[in-house]
Amino acid sequence: MAGHSQFKNIMHRKGAQDAKRSKMFSKLAREITVAAKMGLPDPTMNPRLRAAILAARAENMPKDNIDRAIKKAAGGDGENYEEVRYEGYGPAGIAVIVEGLTDNRNRTASEVRSIFTKFGGNLGSTGSVSHMFSRVGQINYKASVAGADAMLEAAIEAGAEDCVSTEDGHEVVTSVDDLGTVRDALEEKFGGADGAKLVFKPSVSAAVDEETARSLLKMIDYLDDNDDVQNVYTNFEVSDEIMAKLSA
Repeated sequence: MAGHSQFKNIMHRKGAQDAKRSKMFSKLAREITVAAKMGLPDPTMNPRLRAAILAARAENMPKDNIDRAIKKAAGGDGENYEEVRYEGYGPAGIAVIVEGLTDNRNRTASEVRSIFTKFGGNLGSTGSVSHMFSRVGQINYKASVAGADAMLEAAIEAGAEDCVSTEDGHEVVTSVDDLGTVRDALEEKFGGADGAKLVFKPSVSAAVDEETARSLLKMIDYLDDNDDVQNVYTNFEVSDEIMAKLSA
């Protein structure tokens, strides 16, 4: 029976991982389709589409899925999604930005507001917290790919704005328009990146205690689980000690 229970647990975890991966691919495809509809279906002429494809490739999304999402836009098929962005405050007044793509603005606003309320936060007006963030391109590599000096030198040569290296990895920051060219240059030198996408990077951060961090992480999980939510950004910082406790 013990072996049977272990098998069931493994299959349950695999099923949950597969479901999460499927949801991620769905969100990536939605962003590709919307980006292609808003501009040309050629990534070399459409920076947003190029960034969306880079993000999909970084998550190992199959090429057929990417091509299908672009063709859906070119053919005018599928739902008409609109971009939405919500700004507000989570537990302890931490700034939160939620990006989404939805075919029903009222539904999405209601669901996002409900999640904020559930965790003691509240939605604000557009611009209420975005001034604490910068819109940039972000490229991530594992620490084992190169030393800090080598990655910094390559990033500068490629036209990046910044490069921060820690034991957890390398984070290269670019302008929105330069994300594709910098990523391509780094890929030639170091191979495929772990991630390459446009993000809201906090310019002002706030440290939180263990209880607040736990609540914030749960809130982010709830938001990520919503089909209409594409990305969630916050400006909280947590110590390595607290993160180790939360990950245990």
